Amino acid sequence: MRQFRVITASIPNFITILNLLMGCLSIIFAFHGNLLVASSLIFIAGLFDFFDGLAARVLKAYSEMGKELDSLADIVSFGVAPSVILYQIMVMAVIKFNPEYTFETSSLLEYFITGSAFLIAAFSALRLAKFNIDERQTNSFIGVPVPANAFLIASFPFILSNCDFGKEVLLNIYVLIPLIVFLSLLLTSEIPMLSLKIKNLKFHDNKSLFVLSVLSLILLIVLKMLAVPIIFCLYLLISIIDSSLKRKV
Repeated sequence: MRQFRVITASIPNFITILNLLMGCLSIIFAFHGNLLVASSLIFIAGLFDFFDGLAARVLKAYSEMGKELDSLADIVSFGVAPSVILYQIMVMAVIKFNPEYTFETSSLLEYFITGSAFLIAAFSALRLAKFNIDERQTNSFIGVPVPANAFLIASFPFILSNCDFGKEVLLNIYVLIPLIVFLSLLLTSEIPMLSLKIKNLKFHDNKSLFVLSVLSLILLIVLKMLAVPIIFCLYLLISIIDSSLKRKV
């Protein structure tokens, strides 16, 4: 019986390791320029991130080690991996601005411009560290969750490959740099965010999450990956509305 308990207690950690491995593979593909595969691996890592928490709840296998391992995996899959994808997109934007750009001959300014993508990794680490010690975030989030931020960034390569307007917007350093700063600040902001964990199936307790889920599903069916930025904005909006309504009660 004890041996069975040890095995079941290890299942969530094993799933978390799969999350970490997807993040590592995403980084490899991103550095080799295959951004669509790199982005897909981030979404797969997100599935593992969901299922490790689910497994821990179902098996009652919570542990401090699991909590720390989850954060370490998340910083790779949802912090470093999206930063590398953003770095490659930033390089493409710089090349569009300066066709003669190469890494070897780039100026100090161009190093700072392309390297700004890794602000996402830095602020993701801050967000995860804050989450681990912030007792206010036991049942809710304060600041945009790291996976949600990563999914938004992971949608960019799909937008670039399927939308000409998306190319005009994203392959522009004057758009990318403010966007990176904005997303970084959202991670460590004090904005109360809707928890994505369903405690029960009662509509009253989860109405905001149900509304978000239904709208997200419809948008994904209609727009596919182009829907992700809209869903991200909806998540922000619904979270702010939900928080405001709870304060009034």
